[in-house]
Amino acid sequence: MKNKRNIFFVPLLIVSLAVCGCSRLPDLENHIIGDYLSPDATTFRTLYSSEVSELNYLKTISTIDTAICSNTIEALVDYDQYGNIIPGLAESWESNEDMTEWTFHLRDDAKWVDYEGNFYAYVTADDFVCASQYVNNYANNSDSQYMYSTGSVVKNAQEYYDYTTYLLSPESFDAPVPEVKPEDIGVKAPDKRTVVYELDKPCPFFPSVLSYTSYLPICRKYLDEVGTMFAKDNTNILYNGAYILYYFKPLEKQVLVKNPTYYDADNVHIERIENRYDKDANSVSIERYMEGAIDKATVSPQKLTEYLKDETYANEIHPSRPDLSFSYFYAFNFYPQFDEEYEPENWEKAVVNENFRKAIISSINKTKIASIYEPFNPDSLINNVFTPKGAISLDGKDYTTFGALDKFNYEDSYSTITAQKYADTARKELEQAGVTFPIKIFMPYNPLIDGWTKEALLLEEMIENCLGKDFVDVFPVVGGDTGYLLPARRSGKYALMKCRWGADYEDPHTWTEPFMDDGEYMFWHLCKDSSVLSVRDEWASTVNIASNITDDLEKRFECYANAEALLLEHSIILPISIMPGEGYVMSKLNEFEGEYASYGMATQRYKHCKIHDDSMNIEEFKKEYTKWINH
Repeated sequence: MKNKRNIFFVPLLIVSLAVCGCSRLPDLENHIIGDYLSPDATTFRTLYSSEVSELNYLKTISTIDTAICSNTIEALVDYDQYGNIIPGLAESWESNEDMTEWTFHLRDDAKWVDYEGNFYAYVTADDFVCASQYVNNYANNSDSQYMYSTGSVVKNAQEYYDYTTYLLSPESFDAPVPEVKPEDIGVKAPDKRTVVYELDKPCPFFPSVLSYTSYLPICRKYLDEVGTMFAKDNTNILYNGAYILYYFKPLEKQVLVKNPTYYDADNVHIERIENRYDKDANSVSIERYMEGAIDKATVSPQKLTEYLKDETYANEIHPSRPDLSFSYFYAFNFYPQFDEEYEPENWEKAVVNENFRKAIISSINKTKIASIYEPFNPDSLINNVFTPKGAISLDGKDYTTFGALDKFNYEDSYSTITAQKYADTARKELEQAGVTFPIKIFMPYNPLIDGWTKEALLLEEMIENCLGKDFVDVFPVVGGDTGYLLPARRSGKYALMKCRWGADYEDPHTWTEPFMDDGEYMFWHLCKDSSVLSVRDEWASTVNIASNITDDLEKRFECYANAEALLLEHSIILPISIMPGEGYVMSKLNEFEGEYASYGMATQRYKHCKIHDDSMNIEEFKKEYTKWINH
């Protein structure tokens, strides 16, 4: 792939100028960002169909929203192309001996600018103090506040959040909450270039937390000036990152331009990014790419085989790097709350039987499921453990090879013969427990997520064909994007459900959170069965021991791995797969040139990326991927 300077097609430029406002552009001819608005600017163009809902980066955790702030707001730490943490706004950092206090030393050349690139202020330590006070104030309704109290626990952050909650909703508390002032939060600025985080407990992975949205800085003086107008549009935000959101009109267009005052501007090669809204983007992007109107398109799995038969298309199509930031799994619900029609009491008696769970798990062919999303190399997506292989490592050793977890890496749970044996044993045990047959398996799914309808129907077919409809009767039930998460999973209105979990930081603890008592996934802590509660208690005890090991990371990893192995050994969950990133794409970017991490926002950044003459094909991608894996 060759680098090229992307020259805009003239008619498209005329439309672009009209959208951005022709009256404004002549005034910016000699402006600091004027060159990046010209037709000669190196420009990367895309279509999108899902609109940003929140520009306030201290409030949102949506990946659609963070695609903006990951490029416009800089964090204390950054990442290289292989997932290593490197300096960002902080040039260096260190912790005290027990890792309960982390000190970051800021660079002196980081600046805040407005949407036209005009200087406003230098980035200072108080910007991070201000962010912590904003996020942990209940009145600001931040979706990312929990990052101050999970994994790493910043002193008094949750206490301040609880106190501000009490001030607004005292009726929801049984007793008054003691006053906690914003300055009590354990984020301090002893001087303009030093930020100190004080934690309630040791945290060896704390730097990996800092690229999350809730730890991004905000200028206090500016926030005080704009007040509630902050981030209502692109003109009411300051920027300190690689790009500035120069133009933003929902359901029309987003324009990001290179920030010329960015401290690392030499590594920002794309000068302008133009994202145009099209509600039919998924269906028209391939043709727009082939016409030369855009520089990236996603290929639908349903049309992939058709396009690959045509050499013109095939030479431009390649897979994406597998996404290790999310794990997809099927969860059993041990405290069912669904309608009587699906016999929740009968399910509650059945699901506590380990042989019954093993029968279901053994009847599911992961390769067939993965082939829905990756038809040519489905095994590359399969997860036999919950934490994705490659997501976390210690001194080059992958986390999934530690302790008792290692053996599950190589064990395929699918076996129809084994499944039937488990079912025969389970039937006898369940009959004695008063279970009636067939056991109804209520399984809601979201039809708006690509591939899920096909997967739900496939799962029904696999389970019933293997175990028999006289034993189980699977009910895939259609849900919706607004009527699925809260009414179904979080409310316990399911028997078996596909779920996903994403990492928040680089430590095994982040992969334990769905199974905590407040995880709202399986509700096993509410189960009345002693055998399930026994596994849950052993798991919780092992996780607690692991979380308190901070001076021996190898021992910490092994202990967490043993806890995860308990989930698999007793068939509490069924890990299925990771996902193939963005799937198959046509793209003039080489994603291996960009930043990378198996968590957070690094892979959404355009920094370091270059526009190439054309897209890689499948063979070219394999070579680049192999080179990246073996770096």
